[in-house]
Amino acid sequence: MSERDSQGRVIRRGAYPELTWTAVVVGYVLGIVITVSWGYACLILGFSHESSELAAILGFGILRGLMGRTSIVENNINQTIASSVNGASAGMMFSIPALFILGETNFNPVIMVFACIAGGVLGIAFIIPLRKQMIDFERLTYPGGVAVAAVLKSPGAGIHKALLLVAGVGISAIGHIVVKLAHFESWAVGPHIGLPDYLNGIWYVSLMTVGVGFLCGRGGIYFVVGGFACYWVLAPLLAAMDKIPAAEMLVQKYPEMAEYSRVPEYLRLTLFRPVGIGMLIGGALAGIVLALPLIISAIKSMQSAARMKTTLSKDEMPIRLLYIGIAGATILLFVVAITSVQEMGVVRGAMMALLGTLWIWVAGVILSECIGRTNWSPMSGMTLIAVTILIVVASGLGDRAAMIASVMVGAATCVAMAQATDLMLDLKTGYLVGASPKQQQIGQFLGTWLGPVVIMVLIYVLHKAYTLGSSDLPAPQATALAETMSAILGGDVPVDRYAAGAGLGAILSASGIGGLGILVGLGFYLPFDIVLTYSIGTVIRLFVDWKKGVRFSEEVGLPIAAGLIVGEALVGVGFALYKVIAGLAG
Repeated sequence: MSERDSQGRVIRRGAYPELTWTAVVVGYVLGIVITVSWGYACLILGFSHESSELAAILGFGILRGLMGRTSIVENNINQTIASSVNGASAGMMFSIPALFILGETNFNPVIMVFACIAGGVLGIAFIIPLRKQMIDFERLTYPGGVAVAAVLKSPGAGIHKALLLVAGVGISAIGHIVVKLAHFESWAVGPHIGLPDYLNGIWYVSLMTVGVGFLCGRGGIYFVVGGFACYWVLAPLLAAMDKIPAAEMLVQKYPEMAEYSRVPEYLRLTLFRPVGIGMLIGGALAGIVLALPLIISAIKSMQSAARMKTTLSKDEMPIRLLYIGIAGATILLFVVAITSVQEMGVVRGAMMALLGTLWIWVAGVILSECIGRTNWSPMSGMTLIAVTILIVVASGLGDRAAMIASVMVGAATCVAMAQATDLMLDLKTGYLVGASPKQQQIGQFLGTWLGPVVIMVLIYVLHKAYTLGSSDLPAPQATALAETMSAILGGDVPVDRYAAGAGLGAILSASGIGGLGILVGLGFYLPFDIVLTYSIGTVIRLFVDWKKGVRFSEEVGLPIAAGLIVGEALVGVGFALYKVIAGLAG
């Protein structure tokens, strides 16, 4: 209800609008934009970022700035739906591109989409009963959820941030259009200033990469350290020991591989990348081991929730609906498993579906506990373990069938884990701003179907235009998964380098710094030109924090950085669409 005062201003009475069609539609639109942006970024940088704050800022610009709607809880629903759509970006980009990298593209994309939707439904349904235990009783911190609540509680600041974000989008979009039209991707600085070739002074021209570096802040230092350790520490040592062949020798040794004609590419492809993949695997698995106390805590949370008859109240979705959702999604996952490849039988398909469902339940709770206490989630490690278990189950089907079936069910588990952690973050935000948990849970379900559709289309478009696993889209997490599957199925892989990297990644992760082995491993794996450009964003963030203060970085810098990511990603995808359409048109 509402009325007007003597000056004609609206005075609202009663409950504020929350789950409205406006919030749903705006959430879908923003979800598509954010999903495309972070999906594209995942394939270049190998990691994703929580998208609720970006959705909340953009939501203020649309709902409040353009439409004059002032309900905080309505914007909260908008960001819940948008981040639910984006839940598919990391989950699918870390897994499905592995099939393209391995050349196994003869799978049914429609079945893959339904698998990921089923996984998303399972992830949400399994985590809802733990909301009261984790948020109301244990009061886990969920720093990301707290940050979004701060945005929602500052309407004026939200509008200002939205304008800054749009400015960042414009700057980045224009810059990337210039780069694309000029037909260059990097500036070759090194040879022009007389540095030795192995120092690799090449810079990747990308405002998006600068923006991601700024967004990650201090946490990105470890990623930068990994890249610099390769080319500015290890490479000079190898050169001093005469372990690097001369450029002309490389051309003779690898005439069929033009990329080996330069020393940096030789070092990256034959040494640093295999070690980096090993570090990703070792660091991820070590993260699981280090999370054991949190795993035990998560199990206790499940036990406590099971003993409490009031786990689900009138503020939650009805338990029967959750049971129906779990049963339906499990059946759909079973259908996906048995139809994924012709060789799959009913018994093996049922085993894969049940294992996938069980892993979704356990991993979703574990990751929610981890991110609630530390704001860090060992999702890549959980993904590797899930696909490893599934590929062992499917190994009797033959290499091709085993890869497709395990990735299809594995992608569903990835999306489920992403949805579970995203929902708990959003529920924490809702707890702080007075939102209805039931409305948010419905919003999360409303968004989970759209993300897999968007990402599947995006994967095919980008692969057609740029080729997944190439220098344009290195897809580091998916490459690590592809190499792991090849190793399990007996492929020819550099085991010594993977083992050395796995040991180093495990040792780094044992330092107690969340994800250290993975971050440094990404620095080893990715081309150094990306690391160099990323380091610019990191340095700018540290300088701004020092000179202007952390609050200035958060209020001004972060929205602009987010805009840089969105602008370049949308232009990159737009050019990919143009290339695909132009190719089809001849």
